[in-house]
Amino acid sequence: MGVTRGDYSYEHMFAFSSPRPPVPEELRASLRPITIATTKTIPLSAPWADFVPGRGLRRGSTVVVQAPAGHGGLSVALSLLSEASARGHWVGVVGIEDPGVVAMADLGIDLRRVLFVPRPRGAWAESAADLLDGVDLLIVRAPSRAAHGAARRLMDRVRERGTVLIVVTEPSAPWPLPADLSFVVTSSQWEATSRLTSRALTVRVGGRGSAQRSGEHVVHVPDTQGRAAS
Repeated sequence: MGVTRGDYSYEHMFAFSSPRPPVPEELRASLRPITIATTKTIPLSAPWADFVPGRGLRRGSTVVVQAPAGHGGLSVALSLLSEASARGHWVGVVGIEDPGVVAMADLGIDLRRVLFVPRPRGAWAESAADLLDGVDLLIVRAPSRAAHGAARRLMDRVRERGTVLIVVTEPSAPWPLPADLSFVVTSSQWEATSRLTSRALTVRVGGRGSAQRSGEHVVHVPDTQGRAAS
């Protein structure tokens, strides 16, 4: 059964088939014009834009979001998409069985432009590579520790396509290669507010070049508006 919220019906966006079905050529063709890299960066919403050099995600880069299981890593990764999605960029989500589509909508993500492959199993890298022809940002969670070769090939394809790869990992299974940008959740605490339950995350932002100086920040996901806030 699909999930319905407002004018959206989400059932059609999930691909549960096994083995992995190919992405239809007509779908690739219809999405290609949207992914043309007209700018060098993809925009971020506050507060993330304040923490990142250039206030955006550089096309062709790899971003790693690392957190212990249940400590808000997926929430961080999804909130990184909100501004870009609101501006019409397409998004892929691979290897996450229950991404929380209602929460995604609350974050401002346009679910009409999200492609889900929730259960790629051992074909996670191939499924991710297939979507690179049709998305600007791609969230990936490997089912276990990613092999060095598979990670390298995917990062190379991302660089060629000008996509942004956002990898969700845990400390026990880190991404095997250095990332251009990293968000490491070092602590997570639930908070009760008058309207909803929020989570205060301490996030260490780092990476290559000037991103090394980004430092540690406290972010509330969601805030009282359902978004991320510092």
